[in-house]
Amino acid sequence: MHFPSPLFRGQLIKRYKRFLCDIELESGEIVTAHVANSGSMMGLKEPGLTVWLSPANNPKRKLQYSWELVEINQGLVGINTALPNGIVAEAISTSKVPALSGYDTLRREVKYGENSRIDILLSDSNKADCYVEVKNVTLKRGEKYAEFPDAVTSRGTKHLKELGNMVRDGHRAVMFYLIQRQDCEGFKLAKDIDPVYAEAFTVARKMGVEILCYDCHITTNNIVIGTAQPVIE
Repeated sequence: MHFPSPLFRGQLIKRYKRFLCDIELESGEIVTAHVANSGSMMGLKEPGLTVWLSPANNPKRKLQYSWELVEINQGLVGINTALPNGIVAEAISTSKVPALSGYDTLRREVKYGENSRIDILLSDSNKADCYVEVKNVTLKRGEKYAEFPDAVTSRGTKHLKELGNMVRDGHRAVMFYLIQRQDCEGFKLAKDIDPVYAEAFTVARKMGVEILCYDCHITTNNIVIGTAQPVIE
């Protein structure tokens, strides 16, 4: 996934109202940017951090910048939750995820379950449909592991239950955790942050929901899928 335009570097002043942040650009101009991330962004929103913004393509848009990346410990973290679905879809289409290869068609945002949309639906005339739900992972509290979620997520719990229902109905279902950073050695659940989600994860896995986790290679030009990461119990 390539950024369509060069990113602007700046320094974070503050994030507020969940979807807004103030940034001082290198030119000294202070701008308000859109934050496409409803999570807590724990560890990624401290004032003074170096960030990168993408410019809006539409000159009439109210906010002319979107927050894309933040530098943590000399590495980049992607905070835009609108990107992971495309990153994973691109990786599947280019055979970068062996466990999800061999399907004829890939569709995105397909209605299923109880008034939900699956992020990616893989279909093939010779096998069961594969429902893939993608979750963006940015949290890292220790030295090694990425964690999810970074806030209570009732929506995420609902998705786990619906994936389990797909398996029950004879389909294949995959929960895909995409770590938008490259400084982790594995993935685990943040059980202390959302124990209800952790319980739903255990139930879904027992029902046959598959778990995949990959990190990303991130530059200020693009974000592409990296390597598979182990899931730590």
